[in-house]
Amino acid sequence: MEYVQERVTTLHALTDHRPDAPTDRAAVVVPMTEREYGTLAAERVLSTLETVDPARVIVPLRASADRAGPFAEWLDGFDLDVETLWCDGPRLASLLEARGLDGDRGKGRDVWLALGRALDEEFVVVHDADTKTYSPAFVNRLLFPLGRGYEFSKGYYARVEDGSLYGRLFRLFFRPLVRALGDAAPGREPDVLRYLSAFRYALAGEFAATSDLVSRLRVQRGWGLEVGTLGEAFGHAGFDDSAQVDLGRYEHDHRSVDGPTGLADMSRAVGAATLRAVEDAGVDVDYDGLAEGYREAAESLTESYAADAAFNGLSYDAGDERSQVATYAEALAAPGPDTRLPAWRDAPVDPDEIFAAATDDLDAARGDDAGDGSGTGPTADRSDAAGGSAVETGQPEPAPGED
Repeated sequence: MEYVQERVTTLHALTDHRPDAPTDRAAVVVPMTEREYGTLAAERVLSTLETVDPARVIVPLRASADRAGPFAEWLDGFDLDVETLWCDGPRLASLLEARGLDGDRGKGRDVWLALGRALDEEFVVVHDADTKTYSPAFVNRLLFPLGRGYEFSKGYYARVEDGSLYGRLFRLFFRPLVRALGDAAPGREPDVLRYLSAFRYALAGEFAATSDLVSRLRVQRGWGLEVGTLGEAFGHAGFDDSAQVDLGRYEHDHRSVDGPTGLADMSRAVGAATLRAVEDAGVDVDYDGLAEGYREAAESLTESYAADAAFNGLSYDAGDERSQVATYAEALAAPGPDTRLPAWRDAPVDPDEIFAAATDDLDAARGDDAGDGSGTGPTADRSDAAGGSAVETGQPEPAPGED
């Protein structure tokens, strides 16, 4: 078993122990899209959270108007204090536009809306809903460092499934990009790059933080959410108040490289968020030489991955991995305009206003006559939906870990 410490405190799952953690003082944010409706993975996550019994569960939901009501009714069927925050309704859109907060929609924007609602609790946990191997220990492990005085906690896990290495966006893009930036820095590697390098799976969607820290986070609107959050955590928590925890076996859906929700598109957002975090920390980036430095670092890592796969008897297609590196290299460019959502402590809107608008939208979608912001509605029998197929309408955005 491995128990080496990184530059940030690293807690290893050396046993099956489920540590004590302040779950009763935590809000758990679980972003969902239409494709999670009634799936076995989402059913497992929510049923497991019933045994964890956190103070609140907040589901920022991205769904069409005709699906939002049935989805919310399904969520009402769980023995949890679930707050469904429908993120696509017209009243909420009008409110955000009036406050200068309109713009691109994405996972980060949905999570930001939910984080404002979560600030009433002492701690906040964020994780995805499509995890096939969800365990009640996950929330406890993410919260455990916070109970010991840390401000930020990040989950990590090995992406080995079906006899192959996954986690491609992290392995083949993020890791060599950060290494190339460090190699290009004159003298001592900048602290922000040492911080980003310390996290074993920087693109994991699972993290926890104190509500005070959450209130200070600027949030990326889309696929840059995870690495953007790390950049903010570096500025507010730093090495001493950050930790990462081993979540053990963790399986996500896999994504193709190409296509509108593929890894190539995701790499552009992740690259921009990474470079913005580095620039925010005062690092001057040599964009002229960045792509070449990235390719060199990626080539070295590809050889290491091939050896590691062979050592473990895993299949490994080096040609395919190098092809992905070439695709990702095209995504490297200076970040464009800063479209991050503001820290909640500086936001020009109140979380209660968000809740009222979203709830009225959901009531209207459900066909409720009152539309009074009460959030009440019929309770569905979740057994009718559980185990069903995900609804594949639109282009729901995956998390970077889902590759």
